[in-house]
Amino acid sequence: MHYRFILPVLIFLLSAPQLQAQFNDSTHYMAAVTANGNFNQTNDGLTMLYNNSIRFGTKFDRFHFNSSGSWLYGKNPQKVSNNDWNALMDFNLFSNHPPFYYWGLFNFTSSLSLGINHQFQSGLGVAYRFLDKQNFNFSISNGILYELSNVKTADTDELVYQTFRNSLRVRLNYTYKDIVKASGVMFYQPSLNYPKDYIITSNANIQVKIWKWVSLNTTLSYNKVSRTNKENIIFTYGIIAERFF
Repeated sequence: MHYRFILPVLIFLLSAPQLQAQFNDSTHYMAAVTANGNFNQTNDGLTMLYNNSIRFGTKFDRFHFNSSGSWLYGKNPQKVSNNDWNALMDFNLFSNHPPFYYWGLFNFTSSLSLGINHQFQSGLGVAYRFLDKQNFNFSISNGILYELSNVKTADTDELVYQTFRNSLRVRLNYTYKDIVKASGVMFYQPSLNYPKDYIITSNANIQVKIWKWVSLNTTLSYNKVSRTNKENIIFTYGIIAERFF
């Protein structure tokens, strides 16, 4: 993510002392900036991996909205290993019959490491909350996505195709005294049109608050795209600045 986009959000987070630490009856909005990564300089050259993102979300009684943008860049002495962009918007609409709710999403991905030139997904589905406590929740959802993809395969540098996918998601969140936050999410998305075409995405994250709205942040991700026969495992650590208002 270009830093000219992150800087205004950081200035906003730093200059708003009246903001709160979490969602409540009078706090409905959230903004966050995350800076993760590591680098290693040796006689053979520089190895680096940076993962930067911005997020914005809203939470009302029956409607939740989240949006995010991220840029992952990795380089070793031989080549650029990662240049991955992602933009996501999703919403949850809660019904009069809990624990069911409805969801929708719009997602754009471009990933050097996974062989994706461009990929657009949009879809709708339903979710079920098995546990929904103040400090812990667990849900499973399923739905149908439409996907338009431009990918690299072993046979060609550009393959353009469309497909519908079933999207199965498992998600959990845990909070301990507003100090430690742990979350995990896993997607399994097989194509309904092409056998052996599937996408696996998983992400585990831990945040430990060190001062007011600043936390240490560590993330472990695994991604696999069967169409391109590419996968990656990414581990990053850094800080996150998160404010609620």
